[in-house]
Amino acid sequence: MAEVTAALVKELRERTGAGMMDCKRALSDTAGDIEAAVDWLRKKGLAAAAKKAGRTAAEGLVGVATRGRAGAVAEVNSETDFVSRNKEFQKFVQVLCELAVDGDGALESLARTPFPGSQRTVAEELARLIATIGENLVLRRLQRLAVAEGAVSSYVHNALGVGIGKIGVLVALASSAQADRLSELGKQMAMHVAAANPLYLDIASVPAGALESERDVLREQARASGKPEAIVERMVEGRLRKFYEEVVLLEQTFVVDGERKIAKVVDDAARSIGSPIRLTGFARFALGEGIERQPTDFAAEVAAQLEN
Repeated sequence: MAEVTAALVKELRERTGAGMMDCKRALSDTAGDIEAAVDWLRKKGLAAAAKKAGRTAAEGLVGVATRGRAGAVAEVNSETDFVSRNKEFQKFVQVLCELAVDGDGALESLARTPFPGSQRTVAEELARLIATIGENLVLRRLQRLAVAEGAVSSYVHNALGVGIGKIGVLVALASSAQADRLSELGKQMAMHVAAANPLYLDIASVPAGALESERDVLREQARASGKPEAIVERMVEGRLRKFYEEVVLLEQTFVVDGERKIAKVVDDAARSIGSPIRLTGFARFALGEGIERQPTDFAAEVAAQLEN
């Protein structure tokens, strides 16, 4: 009987895409025979993940979880929208986000985290799901927010279950006020972020490159009017305020009342509660944003499925 070495496990994982614990079991049950271990994994449906890794995954779910002063939002992609209604996949995303609340905000660390109720890591559990569901699944991105005191609130748009849907938002409020007194403001801010899609928290957060690029565009637009250069610069500054109102959260107009800026909404809430409040951060994940979707040949896709 051959010894089940780390090198053997590594080779089997590279050949099959199966999880480490599954590879160890396969090699143990086949006396270290790697070819027999490949067959063992194939029979159990655990060797399919590697074959699917090249497929575009732009559907799936965004999940959020909060616990007191911390929260996490993650996106897990699948190839088709059908998977988002798979209960096992939904549970995976929910558990993943709960784990991420206690993590460091890095995908690599989360992938190595033990998955509850199994002897697998998060990455290995994902590989098992790929084999079970039959589609490429990708843990695409993660963001964690936390405050020293205050609360992190969340909102999910188009929710398909608790904390899972198509758009997930986190908002961090720093305050000495009790969390329950911050909850309504936090929910309103998160819903606003979902609707208004700000890019930056405050004016100071706008990158210098993005600001200069916007100035160049506005300057050319103003020059087209034929005005003198001194007036052009004043026009640019005026239009730049409009730019801030579109992309900077604290400068945006609150979607609920259509009147106050978000900074004013936070200040008003602080006066009402009787304690200072600072909106210190936000995260907004919309499912599939930024993913280039490749045109698909349905007939070829079906044929490929039949070959697996």
